[in-house]
Amino acid sequence: MPTTPTIARIWRGRTRPDVADLYDSYIRTEGIPPLEKTALGVQLFREDRPEESWFVTISYWADMQAMTAFTGGEPTRVHHLERDPELLIELPERIEIHRILVDRQGLR
Repeated sequence: MPTTPTIARIWRGRTRPDVADLYDSYIRTEGIPPLEKTALGVQLFREDRPEESWFVTISYWADMQAMTAFTGGEPTRVHHLERDPELLIELPERIEIHRILVDRQGLR
């Protein structure tokens, strides 16, 4: 199995500003650790806007087979966290899966 990622799996969700800090903490403790154990890498992004806060999680995978093993068969299936219905404005219906075409790090 290759050790460099060829696939990026992208999840997006948004919260109200009044629960954004709570969701930030929640996703870091409940959503990120399973990815850290299985993916080659993971990033969490947050963008605060006046009316909502956006969260984006990108996990990196060696190939579709590795990602499919993590998701239990369907890589595009959204795995909602237990408190997502309470904290997110709406439940995301899809996951984006992208092939990585260029991977250059350390650019400044």
